[in-house]
Amino acid sequence: MCVTCGCESGTVAHDHDHDHDHDHDHDHGAATTPGERGFGVLRPAVTRTVSLEQDLLAKNDRYAAGNRARFAESSVLALNLVSSPGSGKTTLLVETLRALTGRHPVAVIEGDQQTRLDADRIAATGAPVVQLNTGKGCHLDAHQVGHALASLAMPAGGVLFIENVGNLVCPASFDLGEAHKVVVLSVTEGDDKPLKYPDMFRAADLCLITKSDLLPYVPFDAARAADNARLVHPGLECLTLSSTTHQGFDAWLAWLERELHACTARAAPFAAHEARA
Repeated sequence: MCVTCGCESGTVAHDHDHDHDHDHDHDHGAATTPGERGFGVLRPAVTRTVSLEQDLLAKNDRYAAGNRARFAESSVLALNLVSSPGSGKTTLLVETLRALTGRHPVAVIEGDQQTRLDADRIAATGAPVVQLNTGKGCHLDAHQVGHALASLAMPAGGVLFIENVGNLVCPASFDLGEAHKVVVLSVTEGDDKPLKYPDMFRAADLCLITKSDLLPYVPFDAARAADNARLVHPGLECLTLSSTTHQGFDAWLAWLERELHACTARAAPFAAHEARA
């Protein structure tokens, strides 16, 4: 089970490994002594408080640190794309890959519970892609991503996009080794979503408000959505765009270029040390 939400976390593409230490202390109602039972007299139940000190996410964080080191070695900007189902993540990713073709190396890890439908859409752009199916699991973890990297050519000096399972809860807690979480919110959802799912927006470094071409037809206020996102994460950068008309897309691509430059600058001292070694 997932330690966060209790979901089944077995994968089809790769094994999903979780530690589960359960220490339950059950008191079902009040206890009685043999003499008391006949008279229906109950004595108070004895209760105990059990503290679990173990960091349940520590194992995932160790795998994430290993992934992060591998990305740094190759100057790879790793982005974890998160959202609820139907936000337009895959369409956004397809259009982004097309825009980056010939400019930067790219690769994709595609997460879904079942099928490789989205991976096939990614592959049609010519980008290298590995599919991860989580079965009943509702998120990717760092161990799975590490396994996927063994089957994927690292886009040295470029971008690795990790498209997470559609879910605004569990992926907020699982570090995959990425440089940034990018949360995607479509205008077909409520502009109060950041207030309902604050952990995800608090964990993200960028919020993309997608499907802006539908704004004339839906009761969604993009400015209010951005304000709500900043209520839970002050200073969060928010961009509004359409993957269909490409309105606002230049700002998203400019953000990618900026982060790629910063990634390369961070990796330069590491590369120099490796060369000396």
